Amino acid sequence: MTEKRDYRDTVFLPKTDFPMKAGLPQKEPGIAARWQEIGLYEKLRESRAGREKFIFHDGPPYANGDMHIGHALNHTLKDMVCRTQNLLGKDAPYVPGWDCHGLPIEWKVEEQYRKQKKAKPVLSGSGRNEGDVKAFRDECRAYAQHWVDVQREQLKRLGIMADWDNPYLTMQKESEAVIVAELMKLAEAGNLYRGSKPVMWSPVEETALAEAEVEYEDITSTQIDVAFEIVESPIDELVGAHAVIWTTTPWTIPVNQALAYGPEVEYVAVKVWSVGTSSVGNENLAAKQDRNPLNQWMAKTFLVAEQLLDAFRRRVQKSVEDGFPHSTLGLKEQWRGKGSDLAGTVARHPMHHLGGFYAKPRPFLPGDFVTTDSGTGLVHMAPDHGEDDFELCKEHGIEPQFAVMNDGRYRDDWLWLGGSDERRRSVINKPFNSPEGPICSDLREAGALLSASDDYQHSYPHSWRSKAKVIFRCTPQWFVPMDKPLGTGDFDTGVPDAIGGAIAPFVSQDHSTLRQRAMQAIADTRFVPEKGRNRLGSMVEGRPDWVLSRQRAWGVPITLFVRPDGSYLQDPAVNARVVAAVHEEGMDAWNEGNKAAFLGPDHDAGDFEMVTDILDVWFDSGTTHAWVLEGDRWPELQWPADLYLEGSDQHRGWFQSSLLESCATRGCAPFDQILTHGFTMASDGRKMSKSLGNTVDPIKVMETYGADIIRLWALSVDFTEDHRIGDEILKGVADQYRKLRNTFRYLLGALDGFVGDFGDTAEIPELEVYILSLLSDLDGKLRQAVVDYDFNTYTRLLSEFVNEDLSAFYFDIRKDSLYCDGPDDSRRNAYRTVLDLLFHALVRYAAPVLVFTAEEVWQTRYPEDGEQGGSVHLLEWPSVPKVGADTAKWDKLRALREDVNEAIEPLRRDKVIRSSLEAEVTVPASAVPDGFSDEQLAELFITASVTRGQGDGVTVTKTNDHKCGRCWRLLPEVAEDGDLCGRCESVVGAMDEVAA
Repeated sequence: MTEKRDYRDTVFLPKTDFPMKAGLPQKEPGIAARWQEIGLYEKLRESRAGREKFIFHDGPPYANGDMHIGHALNHTLKDMVCRTQNLLGKDAPYVPGWDCHGLPIEWKVEEQYRKQKKAKPVLSGSGRNEGDVKAFRDECRAYAQHWVDVQREQLKRLGIMADWDNPYLTMQKESEAVIVAELMKLAEAGNLYRGSKPVMWSPVEETALAEAEVEYEDITSTQIDVAFEIVESPIDELVGAHAVIWTTTPWTIPVNQALAYGPEVEYVAVKVWSVGTSSVGNENLAAKQDRNPLNQWMAKTFLVAEQLLDAFRRRVQKSVEDGFPHSTLGLKEQWRGKGSDLAGTVARHPMHHLGGFYAKPRPFLPGDFVTTDSGTGLVHMAPDHGEDDFELCKEHGIEPQFAVMNDGRYRDDWLWLGGSDERRRSVINKPFNSPEGPICSDLREAGALLSASDDYQHSYPHSWRSKAKVIFRCTPQWFVPMDKPLGTGDFDTGVPDAIGGAIAPFVSQDHSTLRQRAMQAIADTRFVPEKGRNRLGSMVEGRPDWVLSRQRAWGVPITLFVRPDGSYLQDPAVNARVVAAVHEEGMDAWNEGNKAAFLGPDHDAGDFEMVTDILDVWFDSGTTHAWVLEGDRWPELQWPADLYLEGSDQHRGWFQSSLLESCATRGCAPFDQILTHGFTMASDGRKMSKSLGNTVDPIKVMETYGADIIRLWALSVDFTEDHRIGDEILKGVADQYRKLRNTFRYLLGALDGFVGDFGDTAEIPELEVYILSLLSDLDGKLRQAVVDYDFNTYTRLLSEFVNEDLSAFYFDIRKDSLYCDGPDDSRRNAYRTVLDLLFHALVRYAAPVLVFTAEEVWQTRYPEDGEQGGSVHLLEWPSVPKVGADTAKWDKLRALREDVNEAIEPLRRDKVIRSSLEAEVTVPASAVPDGFSDEQLAELFITASVTRGQGDGVTVTKTNDHKCGRCWRLLPEVAEDGDLCGRCESVVGAMDEVAA
């Protein structure tokens, strides 16, 4: 028997050095280092100079810790935006920035002081020492710079391509000068005022907080019903009755000044009586009855909203001691009427016996905000601690008392609970507000506490830094009005040219309010997703005046000179000197030593006080558009930005502060579009928490999987909603990556040594035409996904095309031609020509997503490009031929192919056949599209043969034909296993002839 020849060396198998195993954690840092070495970002800017611009303005992350998974997602999205716009041929620079001022950094430095047992400097007020404050600020600056440097390297490692050597920092002197200049625009136009309003205040950090600086947590509070005796009323039946208020903040009762009613609410006055309280023949019960709380309420009349009477009865009944099981609260109606009937009614404070502040009458005031959702329908008014309270009382000439100090304690001279009494503590302290605490105890002793229980569950604001509960506290602050017509006219900010001459004064052409301007700007902005419009709009529509001041040290000072009457100096020359000094020295220029120089010869320094408050850090970040987009430092940028992109929490943060600041100074928004993303949750859908141990560290993920895996995850999820990450999810993403990588590996191997061009489309086989039409369709959809910022669709379409259209279909069918057709065969050349087109398209499509892998792929095929400093990231969007095909016909064929594969699988599973090449298949003739011969069907289905039958289903039998020793196809023309088919015999013969 003659030994059969081994034909393996005659088969044209793919050849490439591109490894199947990615080794991303080891490989990516070297690629990133090369980008830095060749100045890739600068090269890209040079190549796009003069092109249509796309301006993305980076919202500054906070410089106070390692990058977390939310940062990774956020910056991957930003990078994707800029890379895809650059890929489209636009000039899309990416200037990164950091927010460096504010309480989070100051809080960390204070923690270091406490650990070192160092005294914290007095940060504001008359006891302030500028030397100590400067030293403290220097430590804050060093702390912020440390984390800027750390985060910058971490973001580089993630593959973010940006101007890393020239970022913007809000603590840079030029930035601080522009922030001051923007403040001066507001001041010179009269769009600032100093006033006292309740603001969210942190007793722990001793400063006002913005809405964006708080988070809401569920807590359990004490709820109490308190009786205020009515001493005057146009309704005779109510004189001597008790109006009942309900509150979950007992600590506000000591500053009560009025009661509010709803004019349209129905009220009833009911007399209390007791049922089942007889103590005859029971001395012990008689003794207890003397202490029964019901006794002190007997025959008293209480005023509440009719709709809330039953709930009131239940709370009071519940407060009766367990020792009185037979004491039942009965109510008898005495009066009924509308809230408007209560006008002119006056009550007295439960602690009126203390005299002074508490002896003043408490008027009933009409409040449209009073509802019957809960409580009693009567609301006690403490203008020190509630916005509605403040506005209603102000309307009726009642001023706040400022009874609570910065640290949350009552003033030393406060009549009730002030001074040196041992009960004096922060009002937010839970024991202080408990049913056994001093407020409830004193009210109970005064006979005014009808119920008290510590079981009321609700959501409450907390400082997101200290995690402590905040209070609403009325303090003198600086505000930008939302509903006052903004100042008009031209004003000079005195901004030095060194900062950037483009920062021009805004000339208002109307008398609109800031709220009106902002709402119009929201209407003019494109939102992705669209629901962001309502979210931001509702926040702006209902927000109070903007509180600009903070009582801290690490931030840009409010550079105003204030007269004794509270008015502030509006002198452009003074402002120009201040801005110039800040540009030269930074925030430390604002100190008493420079006071006279700032004021100059036209003003007496003794007539003014320098404000020691600093600006809300959101004002800092809200003005970044003025410096970064309008200044001279980054000439490649321009105002306004095409896009702002941040998490959905920035609707109340950076989006809003940027919108308000720009609308106040420029009359419109600094952006044309806003893109928001949701939050990253743990794999089970819960919020990530270190205490729960369910956080995902992107740095560790990069060490395990590589940065490209994080990027692929970030661009695969529906980031417009809350989304998830975890070990199993990352494993799935890694599998998705492997499929993409293997496709590139196959392309590189199949194109080894390829030199050719597209040629005449009429000569290309129909399968190639179909694939090119799919590529053309994909190209259009990916372009639209870029326009829509629909990156998960972008990534999904790319993966589906690679996996379903190429790997599972096209490559599978054509591997026989690639391996076994002759080198000059037209079908093989057509296939490789299409592979070349696919390579150039796919490597560009993938480059913004898999930034490291795409570079590796490109440099593997074109190493000379790398030697010349080239990169895949300098390329532009591929030029894809617009080829049409009968896709309906091919859809029908692919559906039939799936049916054939399903019919073959049981035989392969049962080892009747080892591969589809051994299968003879009969398919329904009606299922076969027009234009395909049986031989073509066998090639497309990768079977031994295909025949058409009249049945409905697909049948499969094992062929009796023999296998070609080279291509392994089983064909009638092969005499016995190992012999060659006609095609292979021709190819091998030609190869042998050349070798000879």
